[in-house]
Amino acid sequence: MIDLYFAPTPNGWKISVMLEECGLDYKLKWINIGAGEQFEPEFLAISPNNRIPAIVDHDPADGGDPVSVFETGAILLYLADKAEQFLPHDLRGQIAATEWLMWQMGGLGPMMGQHGHFKLYAPERIAYATERYRNEVLRLFGVMERRLADHDYLAGADYSIADMSCFPWIQTYKRQEIALEEFPSVKRWYENLKQREGLRRGMAIGRDKINRNPQNDEQTRKILFGIKDDK
Repeated sequence: MIDLYFAPTPNGWKISVMLEECGLDYKLKWINIGAGEQFEPEFLAISPNNRIPAIVDHDPADGGDPVSVFETGAILLYLADKAEQFLPHDLRGQIAATEWLMWQMGGLGPMMGQHGHFKLYAPERIAYATERYRNEVLRLFGVMERRLADHDYLAGADYSIADMSCFPWIQTYKRQEIALEEFPSVKRWYENLKQREGLRRGMAIGRDKINRNPQNDEQTRKILFGIKDDK
């Protein structure tokens, strides 16, 4: 059994999708990030960067004590190894999947997160910041478009953890006002992935718990963004 410490965010959904796709048994452990539960000592013991998601595997391959893993890339690689699924076995396929997984973690996710923050949640609309991150998001969509123009999936011919890591972020395109039709290969990939039952199940988890306007509550704003009201 795997414990999944989870909140309904793009990063959280990466792992719920993977677990659903793999068919591994898991138990949800809800973390209310708006209430600051990610700073509790019990959670920090398994996720020292105070970020969701994290997992604890109570049945690791070595038969020893439970294993905890934090950071989504590390979790996806761990689960792919455990389930022997969604990471190509050939050298070049494995390299491609790992490259695009790291690309998402180092680029797509952080840049879309920053653009979303300045566009949707910042107490003041700062045109320079919003435009800077928007331009970088559009550049990254262009990188993905070129890759998918002649590949079905990011790792090549097969669906992998690289696709799972990117999908939850690409899904935010409407809220971030990104014109997906300007990236036809990304749109084709996105519509294709939406048909996968495992992905659909993973992405459905926690939808009823989403706070779409965390900036409207003073305490939540302080916890998530470090923003204090002026007195």
